[in-house]
Amino acid sequence: MSIALPLTALIAFGGYTVSVMLQAEQSLIDFGISLMSRPDTAQVVIDLYLLATLAGIWMFKDARKRGQSGWSVVPYLLLTAVFVSVGPLLYLVVRGLQDRKRSAPVISPDA
Repeated sequence: MSIALPLTALIAFGGYTVSVMLQAEQSLIDFGISLMSRPDTAQVVIDLYLLATLAGIWMFKDARKRGQSGWSVVPYLLLTAVFVSVGPLLYLVVRGLQDRKRSAPVISPDA
């Protein structure tokens, strides 16, 4: 799996998120509360977290299918709970790097 797309998205969105958080006039919790105070913005937040939940389930099942502990996805799930797309994007990048490392040919020093 190519890591170019998730890595690009992670860097771009992560950088944008850090920039916005540094300039924010309210805390992340206050922002979330204000979003949930109106039905139109609450609908978007609920929709986003439904998708985040599906991504979390996928990450957990994917890790188990790859022989990893379910606990190995906890950091990604925590990131997903706070920043939604950062967790799955980071998971895809790390998974791609692991796949690349696994499929790299082993060169014997005797060759």
